Amino acid sequence: MEKTDIHLWLENQKLPLLEKLLSLEEVFWINPKLEKFLNGIEKSPLSEKDVAGAEDRLKRFAPYIAKVFPETSVSKGIIESPLLKIPTMKEKLEQDFGGPILGEFLLKCDSHLPISGSIKARGGIYEILKHAEELALENQLLSIHDDYSVLASEKFRTFFSHYSIAVGSTGNLGLSIGIISAKLGFKVTVHMSADAKQWKKDLLRSQNVHVIEYDADYSKAVEEGRIQAEADPSCYFVDDENSRDLFLGYAVAALRLKSQLEELAITVDENHPLFVYLPCGVGGGPGGVAFGLKLMFQDHVHCFFAEPTHSPCMLLGLMTGLHEQISVQDLGIDNITDADGLAVGRPSGFVGRTVEPFLSGNYTVSDACLYKLLKDLVDTEDIHLEPSALAGLIGPVKLAKEGTDYLQKCDLVNKAGNGTHIAWATGGSMVPKALMDQYYQKGIVNSQ
Repeated sequence: MEKTDIHLWLENQKLPLLEKLLSLEEVFWINPKLEKFLNGIEKSPLSEKDVAGAEDRLKRFAPYIAKVFPETSVSKGIIESPLLKIPTMKEKLEQDFGGPILGEFLLKCDSHLPISGSIKARGGIYEILKHAEELALENQLLSIHDDYSVLASEKFRTFFSHYSIAVGSTGNLGLSIGIISAKLGFKVTVHMSADAKQWKKDLLRSQNVHVIEYDADYSKAVEEGRIQAEADPSCYFVDDENSRDLFLGYAVAALRLKSQLEELAITVDENHPLFVYLPCGVGGGPGGVAFGLKLMFQDHVHCFFAEPTHSPCMLLGLMTGLHEQISVQDLGIDNITDADGLAVGRPSGFVGRTVEPFLSGNYTVSDACLYKLLKDLVDTEDIHLEPSALAGLIGPVKLAKEGTDYLQKCDLVNKAGNGTHIAWATGGSMVPKALMDQYYQKGIVNSQ
């Protein structure tokens, strides 16, 4: 749809939040297309069987992961992150925003996932492992009954060196794809948008990854990666906008989270709701996690996406129903934010349509708020995250102050106090200390 057509179409729609969105104000949106789980799953292109298949594949690769990434040896090659209670941060939020957060408040620390230190260590690494497995099986070099640690041998590295990988990224996906691809032996090129941080580019180059930098945003980086792959039959393109495999790799997180909640004796059922707040860029990571959570907990889990005020692409796509046919730039929003992992102008249509029946809502948050939250989390819990990873932390406050209609609609008003809130921390553990100190200083400025 052309820009002029979009503007004419929008003029005829009743979208009460659109003016605030265009004014870069923070908004809270309730999804009117949310359905009961059993109705929504009937329309879904993916199922619990697909997620279980992804989990089985990751288990097959666990011996290889443990061998080549020693930091995963304790978990026997399973890439997983802690789930932490953050009571002091909860008190800080209640103090600053003038109201109680009903229920338990936890932080899911994908910021501290091994190998690449972000949520992208789930989907990104999974997709490359699946591609490697398919190549090895097709060439009769491997059986699914083998010990996959054999993939660490020079024989397999030489085999994979005849193939290449390409991906477009704002940073974290590029890190995960680059690190695992290079480790396996693939030739890998990461097309990095203007938002990508220099340290991420430097780290990739230190791993013998070819990095191409662009002055344009994420969409241009993805477009160039796709062009490279189309020109080379041996090149595999990781399509962050449309990949089912990325999505399924992220969805496995829900199976792991269910076990962690059980270990903490946290109940999720009709009278004990679970609220999850997920930072969102193009949509694959939060979409996959939300889908997996709905498979696990059905109507007892309530998932909200969180986006920067300058990059609300998924909210815009869902709110208008146009999905990938509309970008924030079409409406004059600049897509410039320090939350680099979320600096995406056009959402994934595949993700938007897949999660539309399952997503409870979406909200936006300013960069200034992200920096304040960053500082507060360091001060209260000594946890260091990158700016984009803080977007979920304000979720319980947003829900309490602006989501009362949702709570009433879902009969949650009297149940919220028995519930649990989880903010999904998507990245930060690999940020250089000097840069993290700069982030903290910005947090001080934005706290005044």
